[in-house]
Amino acid sequence: MDTDVVLFRPAYAPQLGSQLRITHAQLNIIGGAGNVGGSISAPVVGRIVDSRGTRILFACAFLFLLGGYSGIRYIYDKGIPGDATSLSMFSFSLLILFGFMTGAGNHCGITSALNTIAKTFPDRMRASASGLVLSGLGLSAFLFSTISHAFFAGDTSSFLLLLAFGTALPMILGFFLVRPIPLPPNEEEIPLDTRHPEDDSSRTPLLEDSGDNVSGDDEENGTGNDDNIPLFMTELLTFHLSTGQEDGDRNFTVTPSRVRGSSHTLATSSDLFPNVYGRRLWTSGDFWLLFTLLSLLSGTGLMYINNVGSMSQALYGYKNPQYNPIRASQWQATQVSTISVMNCAGRVFIGVISDWGKNRFGVPRSYSLMLVSFLFFISQLATLFIDDIKNLWIASTLLGFAYGSLWPLFVTVCLEWFGMPHFSENWGYLSMSPMVSGNLFSIIFGRNFDAHEGVQMEDIPSPSASLKLIRDSDSTTSADLRCFQGLECYVDTIYLTIGVTLLSILLSVWAGWRDKRRIRDGEADPAKFLVT
Repeated sequence: MDTDVVLFRPAYAPQLGSQLRITHAQLNIIGGAGNVGGSISAPVVGRIVDSRGTRILFACAFLFLLGGYSGIRYIYDKGIPGDATSLSMFSFSLLILFGFMTGAGNHCGITSALNTIAKTFPDRMRASASGLVLSGLGLSAFLFSTISHAFFAGDTSSFLLLLAFGTALPMILGFFLVRPIPLPPNEEEIPLDTRHPEDDSSRTPLLEDSGDNVSGDDEENGTGNDDNIPLFMTELLTFHLSTGQEDGDRNFTVTPSRVRGSSHTLATSSDLFPNVYGRRLWTSGDFWLLFTLLSLLSGTGLMYINNVGSMSQALYGYKNPQYNPIRASQWQATQVSTISVMNCAGRVFIGVISDWGKNRFGVPRSYSLMLVSFLFFISQLATLFIDDIKNLWIASTLLGFAYGSLWPLFVTVCLEWFGMPHFSENWGYLSMSPMVSGNLFSIIFGRNFDAHEGVQMEDIPSPSASLKLIRDSDSTTSADLRCFQGLECYVDTIYLTIGVTLLSILLSVWAGWRDKRRIRDGEADPAKFLVT
C-alpha cells in the first residue's frame, strides 16, 4: 500500500536542479529532508500505532504525500524569475519542507503496514511476510518510472503529479481495508506475570487461559505431565523476571506451546521475546549496536540512490561529443528501474532465507546481518571500478538488492531482541539511524561532485556544439551536464563508503556473536537467558 520516496528522487532530482539552478549539495539537502522527515517522525508514529491503531496514520500519510509532492511540483513549474541567478531562500526552504512531508508520509504508511504484519503473522513467518509486503516498496519506483516514461516521457512536472496522486490515493484504501488479524490462541504470545513469587497473588495462573494451563485439569484430560510447564520452572522464570539482572529489568512474552519442554526449547524458542522499551532501550548495548549498523548501511544506500541520477549523467557525458539529454535521461531511468526491481527482490529474499535458516537449522536471524553487510561492500567495490555508463547497472543491481535486504531483516531482529508490546515505538527509534549518516554521506557526495563541475570541459571534443545541442533539446535539462570527468566526479566518496561497509561487516559479526552467546548461555541456564 505504500511507496518508497527514496527510490523516486533520482528520477526527478537532476531535472529539479537544472530547472531551479541549485547545486548537487543543495539537492542532497532537499533529499535529506525526506530522510529526516521519516526519521524524526518515527518514534511518534510508532507510539501512535501501538496505542491507537493504523487508521490515523493512513490519514496522515495521505495528507503528507499529496501535499509534499504537489508542493515540489508547484515550485518546479514556477521556476525562478528570468532576472534571478538562483532560487530564493524562501523557495528553497519550502522545498525542504515539502521533502520533509514526503518522508513523514512515507513512514506513516510503512509503520502501519509493519505493525499490522507483526500482529498478524506468527514468528516463524514474520520475516518472510514482512519481506513480501515491503517488496512493494521496492517495486513501486519501477512501476511509476515505467508509467512515466510510457505516458509522460521527459515531462518532469507530470511525473511529480503522478507521484502526488499515485502515492496518496492508496493510503485511502489502507485506511478502510488494512487491519491486524489476531493470531489463533495456540499462536498468541502471552506475557508472563512478572510479580515476585513470594507475593500471594503470584500463585494465580501465569498464563492466560487458551487451552494450555498448568493446572491438574490436563492430567484429567489425558494430556500428561510432559506437556505441561513444570511448576518449579514457572517459579524460577517468575523469580528471575521479577527481580531483574545485569542488563536491566526485562519483561518477557511466552507462547504456552513454546515454553513447554526442555531448556533448549526455552532458550531458542522463536516466540520468546523480551519487552524492552523507554530508558532500558536507550541504555541497551544491543540497541546501539543495531542503531550504528543500520546507520552505516542505510547511509551508504541512501547516498547511492539519491545520487545515481547524477552518477549516470556524469558517466554518460564523459568524453561524449554527442551528448543527448533525452538519452541521458533514459540511462538515468534505467538505474532507477534496476534499483527498484532488485530492491523488491532483496526484500523477499532476506525474509525467506532468514526464516528458512532459523526454522530449519536454528541459525539466528542476526547472522544474516553479515550477508547484508557483505552485499553492500561488494556493491561499493563494483561502483569503484565502473567507469562506463553501460556497466553501471551492475553496481545498481548489487546496491538495490542489498538495500532491499536491509529493512525487513532489521525489522525482524528489532522484534526479536526488544519484543512485541512496544515494537513500533522501538522500531521508530531505530529508524532514526539514517537521519545523520544518510544526510552526511549524501552531502559529502554533493560537495565532492560540485568540486569537479566544469573543470575539464576542454576534454570533450567540440564542447560548444555539445552544449548547444543540450540547450536546443530541452531547456529544463540545459544544466544537467555539470561534471565532465566521469568516475572522477565522485570516486572519493566511494572510497569513504567502502571503508564504512568494511566496518559494518565487523559490527555484524559482533552482533551475530553476541546473539549466539546469548542463546548458548540460555541453553545452559534458561532463566539466565531470559534476563541477558
